[in-house]
Amino acid sequence: MTQRFDLKSASLGELTDFLSALDEKPFRARQIYEWMHVKHVTSVDAMTNVPKGLRALLKERCTFTVLGQLDVQISKLDGTRKYLFGLPDGNVIESVLMRYKHGNSVCISSQAGCRMGCRFCASTLDGLARSLTAAEMLEQIYRIGTDIGERISNVVVMGSGEPLDNYDHLLRFLQLLTDENGLHMSQRNVTVSTCGLVPRMRELADERLQITLALSLHAATQEKRLSLMPVAKKYELSQVIEACDYYFAKTGRRMTFEYSLVGGVNDTDEDAAQLVRLLKGKNCHINLIPVNPIKERNYVQSARSVVETFRNKLEQQGMAVTVRREMGRDIDGACGQLRKRHMQARESVELPLK
Repeated sequence: MTQRFDLKSASLGELTDFLSALDEKPFRARQIYEWMHVKHVTSVDAMTNVPKGLRALLKERCTFTVLGQLDVQISKLDGTRKYLFGLPDGNVIESVLMRYKHGNSVCISSQAGCRMGCRFCASTLDGLARSLTAAEMLEQIYRIGTDIGERISNVVVMGSGEPLDNYDHLLRFLQLLTDENGLHMSQRNVTVSTCGLVPRMRELADERLQITLALSLHAATQEKRLSLMPVAKKYELSQVIEACDYYFAKTGRRMTFEYSLVGGVNDTDEDAAQLVRLLKGKNCHINLIPVNPIKERNYVQSARSVVETFRNKLEQQGMAVTVRREMGRDIDGACGQLRKRHMQARESVELPLK
Protein backbone atom coordinates (compact mmCIF):
# COMPACT_ATOMS: atom_id res chain seq x y z
CA MET A 1 0.00 0.00 0.00
CA THR A 2 1.39 3.42 -0.99
CA GLN A 3 2.05 5.72 1.97
CA ARG A 4 -0.14 8.79 1.91
CA PHE A 5 1.53 12.19 1.69
CA ASP A 6 1.24 14.12 4.97
CA LEU A 7 0.05 17.51 3.73
CA LYS A 8 0.31 19.49 6.95
CA SER A 9 3.76 18.13 7.90
CA ALA A 10 5.24 19.10 4.51
CA SER A 11 7.36 22.18 3.91
CA LEU A 12 6.29 24.55 1.17
CA GLY A 13 9.08 23.19 -1.04
CA GLU A 14 8.01 19.60 -0.50
CA LEU A 15 4.40 20.49 -1.18
CA THR A 16 5.45 22.26 -4.39
CA ASP A 17 7.41 19.19 -5.53
CA PHE A 18 4.48 16.90 -4.70
CA LEU A 19 2.06 18.98 -6.74
CA SER A 20 4.57 19.36 -9.55
CA ALA A 21 4.59 15.57 -9.88
CA LEU A 22 0.82 15.87 -10.39
CA ASP A 23 1.40 18.49 -13.15
CA GLU A 24 0.08 21.29 -10.96
CA LYS A 25 1.44 24.85 -11.00
CA PRO A 26 3.65 26.04 -8.07
CA PHE A 27 1.11 28.68 -7.02
CA ARG A 28 -1.29 25.89 -6.01
CA ALA A 29 1.18 24.84 -3.32
CA ARG A 30 1.16 28.35 -1.85
CA GLN A 31 -2.64 28.41 -1.86
CA ILE A 32 -2.90 25.07 -0.07
CA TYR A 33 -0.12 25.97 2.38
CA GLU A 34 -1.92 29.19 3.31
CA TRP A 35 -5.22 27.39 3.86
CA MET A 36 -3.49 25.00 6.28
CA HIS A 37 -1.00 27.19 8.12
CA VAL A 38 -2.56 30.67 8.03
CA LYS A 39 -6.32 30.07 7.79
CA HIS A 40 -6.23 26.75 9.69
CA VAL A 41 -9.11 25.13 7.81
CA THR A 42 -10.38 21.74 8.99
CA SER A 43 -10.98 20.12 5.59
CA VAL A 44 -9.57 20.05 2.08
CA ASP A 45 -13.04 21.00 0.80
CA ALA A 46 -12.75 24.34 2.63
CA MET A 47 -9.96 25.34 0.21
CA THR A 48 -12.41 27.14 -2.07
CA ASN A 49 -9.89 28.54 -4.59
CA VAL A 50 -8.41 25.08 -5.22
CA PRO A 51 -10.08 23.24 -8.15
CA LYS A 52 -12.48 20.44 -7.19
CA GLY A 53 -10.48 17.91 -9.17
CA LEU A 54 -7.30 18.71 -7.25
CA ARG A 55 -9.16 18.63 -3.94
CA ALA A 56 -10.46 15.15 -4.80
CA LEU A 57 -6.92 14.05 -5.63
CA LEU A 58 -5.58 15.42 -2.34
CA LYS A 59 -8.26 13.54 -0.39
CA GLU A 60 -7.40 10.37 -2.27
CA ARG A 61 -3.61 10.53 -1.91
CA CYS A 62 -2.92 12.61 1.19
CA THR A 63 -3.35 12.69 4.94
CA PHE A 64 -4.94 15.92 6.18
CA THR A 65 -4.50 15.96 9.94
CA VAL A 66 -7.17 17.61 12.09
CA LEU A 67 -7.48 17.05 15.83
CA GLY A 68 -10.88 16.56 17.42
CA GLN A 69 -11.59 18.44 20.66
CA LEU A 70 -12.84 15.89 23.21
CA ASP A 71 -12.90 18.08 26.29
CA VAL A 72 -11.84 21.46 27.60
CA GLN A 73 -11.53 22.51 31.22
CA ILE A 74 -11.54 26.23 31.99
CA SER A 75 -10.10 27.49 35.25
CA LYS A 76 -12.35 29.82 37.22
CA LEU A 77 -9.23 31.19 38.91
CA ASP A 78 -7.19 32.47 35.98
CA GLY A 79 -8.83 31.45 32.68
CA THR A 80 -6.29 28.72 31.95
CA ARG A 81 -7.75 26.19 29.50
CA LYS A 82 -6.78 22.54 29.39
CA TYR A 83 -7.72 20.78 26.17
CA LEU A 84 -8.05 17.08 25.46
CA PHE A 85 -7.63 16.29 21.77
CA GLY A 86 -8.32 13.05 19.94
CA LEU A 87 -5.83 11.86 17.33
CA PRO A 88 -7.02 10.13 14.13
CA ASP A 89 -5.91 6.71 15.45
CA GLY A 90 -7.83 6.99 18.74
CA ASN A 91 -4.97 8.15 20.96
CA VAL A 92 -5.55 11.24 23.09
CA ILE A 93 -3.27 14.13 24.05
CA GLU A 94 -3.40 17.26 26.18
CA SER A 95 -2.60 20.91 25.53
CA VAL A 96 -2.85 23.96 27.79
CA LEU A 97 -3.62 27.60 27.03
CA MET A 98 -2.20 30.10 29.52
CA ARG A 99 -3.10 33.77 29.31
CA TYR A 100 -0.45 36.29 30.29
CA LYS A 101 -0.19 40.06 29.99
CA HIS A 102 2.36 39.59 27.20
CA GLY A 103 0.05 37.30 25.19
CA ASN A 104 -1.36 33.81 24.83
CA SER A 105 0.97 30.91 25.50
CA VAL A 106 0.21 27.31 24.52
CA CYS A 107 1.89 24.28 26.05
CA ILE A 108 1.75 21.34 23.65
CA SER A 109 2.44 17.61 23.84
CA SER A 110 5.07 16.01 21.62
CA GLN A 111 4.08 12.39 22.31
CA ALA A 112 1.03 10.44 23.39
CA GLY A 113 2.31 9.31 26.78
CA CYS A 114 5.99 9.17 27.69
CA ARG A 115 8.62 6.54 28.36
CA MET A 116 11.01 8.61 30.47
CA GLY A 117 9.49 7.54 33.78
CA CYS A 118 10.00 10.72 35.84
CA ARG A 119 8.61 9.89 39.27
CA PHE A 120 6.39 12.96 39.79
CA CYS A 121 4.81 13.13 36.31
CA ALA A 122 1.39 11.74 35.36
CA SER A 123 2.30 11.65 31.65
CA THR A 124 4.56 8.66 32.11
CA LEU A 125 2.28 6.41 34.20
CA ASP A 126 1.02 4.39 31.22
CA GLY A 127 4.19 4.57 29.17
CA LEU A 128 4.56 5.76 25.57
CA ALA A 129 1.79 5.11 23.05
CA ARG A 130 3.55 6.84 20.13
CA SER A 131 5.25 10.01 18.99
CA LEU A 132 3.33 12.81 17.29
CA THR A 133 3.86 14.05 13.75
CA ALA A 134 4.73 17.68 13.07
CA ALA A 135 1.15 18.18 11.87
CA GLU A 136 -0.26 16.83 15.15
CA MET A 137 1.93 19.21 17.13
CA LEU A 138 0.94 22.19 14.97
CA GLU A 139 -2.73 21.26 15.15
CA GLN A 140 -2.79 21.73 18.93
CA ILE A 141 -1.85 25.38 18.39
CA TYR A 142 -4.17 25.86 15.44
CA ARG A 143 -7.23 24.37 17.18
CA ILE A 144 -6.69 26.42 20.34
CA GLY A 145 -6.12 29.62 18.37
CA THR A 146 -9.32 28.98 16.41
CA ASP A 147 -11.26 28.15 19.58
CA ILE A 148 -10.40 31.41 21.34
CA GLY A 149 -10.27 33.53 18.17
CA GLU A 150 -6.94 35.06 19.20
CA ARG A 151 -3.31 34.83 18.13
CA ILE A 152 -0.97 32.47 19.97
CA SER A 153 2.23 34.38 20.68
CA ASN A 154 4.31 31.81 22.59
CA VAL A 155 4.68 28.04 22.43
CA VAL A 156 6.27 25.73 24.98
CA VAL A 157 6.83 22.08 24.13
CA MET A 158 6.47 20.88 27.71
CA GLY A 159 3.31 18.78 27.70
CA SER A 160 3.20 15.00 27.61
CA GLY A 161 6.25 13.35 26.13
CA GLU A 162 9.98 14.00 25.80
CA PRO A 163 10.40 16.30 22.77
CA LEU A 164 13.95 15.15 22.00
CA ASP A 165 12.72 11.54 21.97
CA ASN A 166 10.72 12.66 18.91
CA TYR A 167 13.59 14.59 17.42
CA ASP A 168 12.96 14.54 13.66
CA HIS A 169 9.28 15.43 13.97
CA LEU A 170 10.16 18.14 16.50
CA LEU A 171 12.63 19.77 14.11
CA ARG A 172 10.06 19.70 11.31
CA PHE A 173 7.46 21.21 13.66
CA LEU A 174 9.82 24.05 14.63
CA GLN A 175 10.58 24.79 10.97
CA LEU A 176 6.89 24.97 10.07
CA LEU A 177 5.90 26.95 13.18
CA THR A 178 8.47 29.65 12.47
CA ASP A 179 8.14 29.65 8.65
CA GLU A 180 7.36 33.12 7.29
CA ASN A 181 4.70 31.61 5.02
CA GLY A 182 2.78 30.17 7.95
CA LEU A 183 2.22 31.20 11.57
CA HIS A 184 5.65 32.88 11.43
CA MET A 185 6.31 32.69 15.16
CA SER A 186 9.66 34.02 16.30
CA GLN A 187 12.07 31.27 17.37
CA ARG A 188 12.73 33.33 20.49
CA ASN A 189 9.08 32.80 21.51
CA VAL A 190 9.48 29.01 21.52
CA THR A 191 10.73 26.89 24.42
CA VAL A 192 11.52 23.17 24.22
CA SER A 193 12.04 21.09 27.34
CA THR A 194 14.13 17.97 27.80
CA CYS A 195 14.87 15.63 30.68
CA GLY A 196 18.45 15.44 29.40
CA LEU A 197 18.95 13.31 26.27
CA VAL A 198 22.56 14.37 25.83
CA PRO A 199 23.26 13.37 22.19
CA ARG A 200 20.05 15.04 21.00
CA MET A 201 20.80 18.19 23.04
CA ARG A 202 24.11 18.47 21.20
CA GLU A 203 22.45 17.84 17.82
CA LEU A 204 19.91 20.56 18.56
CA ALA A 205 22.72 22.94 19.53
CA ASP A 206 24.37 22.31 16.16
CA GLU A 207 21.16 23.48 14.44
CA ARG A 208 21.92 26.92 15.93
CA LEU A 209 18.24 27.76 16.39
CA GLN A 210 17.23 30.69 18.59
CA ILE A 211 14.72 28.75 20.69
CA THR A 212 15.05 28.42 24.47
CA LEU A 213 16.10 25.00 25.71
CA ALA A 214 14.80 24.14 29.18
CA LEU A 215 16.37 21.28 31.11
CA SER A 216 14.20 19.39 33.57
CA LEU A 217 16.84 19.30 36.30
CA HIS A 218 14.90 18.72 39.57
CA ALA A 219 17.99 17.74 41.60
CA ALA A 220 21.53 19.09 41.94
CA THR A 221 23.31 15.78 42.53
CA GLN A 222 23.52 12.65 40.41
CA GLU A 223 22.29 10.46 43.28
CA LYS A 224 19.13 12.47 43.99
CA ARG A 225 18.39 13.03 40.31
CA LEU A 226 18.57 9.29 39.73
CA SER A 227 15.95 8.74 42.44
CA LEU A 228 13.55 11.09 40.61
CA MET A 229 14.45 10.57 36.96
CA PRO A 230 15.40 7.18 35.47
CA VAL A 231 17.07 8.95 32.51
CA ALA A 232 19.90 9.83 34.90
CA LYS A 233 20.96 6.18 34.76
CA LYS A 234 21.92 6.65 31.10
CA TYR A 235 23.18 10.23 31.19
CA GLU A 236 25.08 11.39 34.26
CA LEU A 237 24.39 14.87 35.57
CA SER A 238 27.91 16.01 34.63
CA GLN A 239 27.28 14.98 30.99
CA VAL A 240 23.95 16.80 30.95
CA ILE A 241 25.47 20.03 32.29
CA GLU A 242 28.25 19.81 29.70
CA ALA A 243 25.58 19.50 26.99
CA CYS A 244 23.85 22.61 28.41
CA ASP A 245 27.13 24.53 28.22
CA TYR A 246 27.55 23.32 24.64
CA TYR A 247 24.06 24.56 23.75
CA PHE A 248 24.84 28.02 25.12
CA ALA A 249 28.22 28.12 23.32
CA LYS A 250 26.63 27.22 19.98
CA THR A 251 23.50 29.36 20.14
CA GLY A 252 24.19 32.19 22.60
CA ARG A 253 20.82 31.38 24.19
CA ARG A 254 20.88 31.13 27.96
CA MET A 255 19.62 27.86 29.40
CA THR A 256 16.56 27.53 31.58
CA PHE A 257 16.73 24.98 34.39
CA GLU A 258 13.37 23.65 35.55
CA TYR A 259 13.40 22.56 39.20
CA SER A 260 10.22 20.96 40.59
CA LEU A 261 10.13 21.41 44.35
CA VAL A 262 8.93 18.27 46.12
CA GLY A 263 8.22 18.59 49.85
CA GLY A 264 10.95 16.96 51.94
CA VAL A 265 12.71 15.52 48.88
CA ASN A 266 14.68 18.25 47.11
CA ASP A 267 13.75 21.50 48.88
CA THR A 268 16.18 21.66 51.82
CA ASP A 269 18.84 24.29 52.51
CA GLU A 270 21.47 21.75 51.44
CA ASP A 271 19.62 21.21 48.14
CA ALA A 272 19.69 24.96 47.53
CA ALA A 273 23.43 25.11 48.31
CA GLN A 274 24.13 22.19 45.95
CA LEU A 275 22.12 23.89 43.19
CA VAL A 276 24.18 27.07 43.61
CA ARG A 277 27.41 25.07 43.39
CA LEU A 278 26.19 23.30 40.25
CA LEU A 279 25.05 26.41 38.32
CA LYS A 280 27.05 29.31 39.79
CA GLY A 281 28.62 31.47 37.08
CA LYS A 282 26.53 30.06 34.24
CA ASN A 283 24.38 32.31 32.04
CA CYS A 284 21.11 30.67 33.00
CA HIS A 285 17.68 31.10 34.52
CA ILE A 286 16.22 28.84 37.22
CA ASN A 287 12.49 28.21 37.19
CA LEU A 288 11.22 26.80 40.48
CA ILE A 289 8.03 24.78 40.10
CA PRO A 290 5.91 23.77 43.11
CA VAL A 291 5.14 20.19 42.07
CA ASN A 292 1.57 19.24 41.11
CA PRO A 293 0.64 16.29 43.36
CA ILE A 294 -0.75 13.21 41.58
CA LYS A 295 -2.61 10.47 43.41
CA GLU A 296 -0.44 7.67 41.98
CA ARG A 297 2.62 9.07 43.78
CA ASN A 298 3.14 10.14 47.39
CA TYR A 299 5.00 13.35 46.56
CA VAL A 300 3.66 16.56 48.08
CA GLN A 301 4.16 20.20 47.24
CA SER A 302 6.68 22.20 49.23
CA ALA A 303 5.15 24.68 51.66
CA ARG A 304 5.04 28.25 50.37
CA SER A 305 7.47 29.40 53.07
CA VAL A 306 9.92 26.67 52.01
CA VAL A 307 9.65 27.74 48.36
CA GLU A 308 10.36 31.36 49.29
CA THR A 309 13.33 30.37 51.48
CA PHE A 310 14.74 28.23 48.67
CA ARG A 311 14.33 31.08 46.21
CA ASN A 312 15.95 33.60 48.53
CA LYS A 313 19.00 31.40 49.05
CA LEU A 314 19.54 31.23 45.29
CA GLU A 315 18.99 34.97 44.76
CA GLN A 316 21.44 35.80 47.55
CA GLN A 317 24.08 34.07 45.44
CA GLY A 318 23.23 36.15 42.37
CA MET A 319 21.18 33.49 40.58
CA ALA A 320 18.33 34.53 38.25
CA VAL A 321 15.27 32.80 39.71
CA THR A 322 11.52 32.80 39.25
CA VAL A 323 8.80 30.72 40.87
CA ARG A 324 6.39 29.49 38.23
CA ARG A 325 2.99 31.02 38.77
CA GLU A 326 0.53 28.26 39.52
CA MET A 327 -2.18 28.22 36.90
CA GLY A 328 -5.23 26.04 36.54
CA ARG A 329 -5.06 24.56 40.04
CA ASP A 330 -8.85 24.02 40.05
CA ILE A 331 -8.63 21.82 36.91
CA ASP A 332 -6.45 18.79 36.01
CA GLY A 333 -3.31 20.91 36.12
CA ALA A 334 -0.47 18.40 36.02
CA CYS A 335 0.79 17.04 32.70
CA GLY A 336 -1.11 13.89 31.81
CA GLN A 337 -3.87 14.07 34.43
CA LEU A 338 -6.77 14.85 32.10
CA ARG A 339 -5.56 12.31 29.54
CA LYS A 340 -5.24 9.59 32.18
CA ARG A 341 -8.71 10.30 33.57
CA HIS A 342 -10.20 10.08 30.07
CA MET A 343 -8.39 6.80 29.36
CA GLN A 344 -9.57 5.28 32.63
CA ALA A 345 -13.17 6.32 31.89
CA ARG A 346 -12.94 4.84 28.39
CA GLU A 347 -11.53 1.56 29.74
CA SER A 348 -14.32 1.28 32.30
CA VAL A 349 -17.05 1.30 29.63
CA GLU A 350 -15.35 -0.97 27.11
CA LEU A 351 -16.74 -4.50 27.15
CA PRO A 352 -14.22 -7.37 27.44
CA LEU A 353 -13.58 -9.39 24.30
CA LYS A 354 -15.41 -12.74 24.16
